[in-house]
Amino acid sequence: MTAHQQDRAGDRAQLRGTARARDRVPGRTRRRAGRPVAARPAARARLALAALAGLAGAAALAGCADAEVFTGDKPHSREQAIRVLPHDGAHGVRADGRFEIRVPQGRLERVSVSRTGGAGRRSVAGRIAPDGLSWRPAHARLQLGARYTVDAVALDGAGRRALRHTTFTTAAPDRRLIGYFSPQSGTTVGTGLIFSLVFNRPVADRAAVERAVTVGARPAVEVAAHWFGHRRLDFRPRARWRPGTTITVQLRLRGVKAAPGSYGVQRKTVRYRVGRDQVGVIDAARHTLTVRQDGRVAAVLPVTAGDDDNPTYNGTMVILERHSVTRMNGGTVGFGGEYDIPDVPHAMRLTRSGTFLHGNYWAPPEVFGGLNTSHGCVGLRDIKGGGPHTPAGWFYDRSIVGDTVVVEHSPERTVAPDNGLGGWNLPWGPWRAGSALR
Repeated sequence: MTAHQQDRAGDRAQLRGTARARDRVPGRTRRRAGRPVAARPAARARLALAALAGLAGAAALAGCADAEVFTGDKPHSREQAIRVLPHDGAHGVRADGRFEIRVPQGRLERVSVSRTGGAGRRSVAGRIAPDGLSWRPAHARLQLGARYTVDAVALDGAGRRALRHTTFTTAAPDRRLIGYFSPQSGTTVGTGLIFSLVFNRPVADRAAVERAVTVGARPAVEVAAHWFGHRRLDFRPRARWRPGTTITVQLRLRGVKAAPGSYGVQRKTVRYRVGRDQVGVIDAARHTLTVRQDGRVAAVLPVTAGDDDNPTYNGTMVILERHSVTRMNGGTVGFGGEYDIPDVPHAMRLTRSGTFLHGNYWAPPEVFGGLNTSHGCVGLRDIKGGGPHTPAGWFYDRSIVGDTVVVEHSPERTVAPDNGLGGWNLPWGPWRAGSALR
């Protein structure tokens, strides 16, 4: 997993503003959002293991994990082992700024770079040099007004693996209003997708901006808009989309005045195709995940959800991102250095504040289906590196962005409608009332 995250710090400010959400890690993290599953003292001694395995995929820094991991001797910090320019957290990077990833010794094993901007989230092409010491993008110039995410894995001279996750943001031209969205156009999505635009600057004239964005469907259904504050505009129908629906989004923001001195620049069409209907229902009391595909039960899988101190949110959530492997770092969700797991397999983000449904290879088998031990996330049994035939691998292979996940019988509150794509938890009347045009 940020999702990536990265997200916890920014989300905490947003959640404080709405006085609603608070997430735990891998199960989602609560206020203490990140103590891994079974992180109580006795459990720690039982579950802690050495881990620093290979990582795959563009992963956002997640916020939750279910066990502490001890990585053994590390002669160099990750920053020393893998050097990324621009530096982590850099803002206002120029389009012609230097972008490269280097290792002083050993070789780069894997590099994944993604860009989130006005065209949605896209992979960034590049290549590792023949000597394995550097990676550079295929195109020298960076895109303005975009956020870049880097995930790199390298082997040092002694064969030890190091992982690096960094982000940086390029400069946005003055007075430009850009709406960021995900996934990119052309993606097949689940029936629970809510189209969400997050703007790079506050919108004062929300009615003007809303008029410039239309979301239609074939077969036709009523689609309504809802504003969350002055930077986020979401669209959804009354009920989940029908399989086979084509969703068409028209962004006609170019030249639209959003605020004094601020004008839109996007003019594009985004299309999604809705795939089969899949809903996963997690019963936190029974420790089960029931997977229904097109209304029929396809599987009942044993899980471990949030513990008594950090229960998993109730309510309807939507898969935002999928990562075959991701890093979960307690520092991103307020847990300091309690844990840093670089290779959490089969991770699917459910909230921006850190709730994931993910594979867990460190907990004893009897935990799944028997105990709730995480900090809010939901764990499925897995093996180190992620196995295709484990419960986690089975569910991951059958899931797509936009699939619905419902949590029931948890002592926690219902997830906030602005935490991830939690808007399905708002009744249709209040949802429509959030439009600036009504």
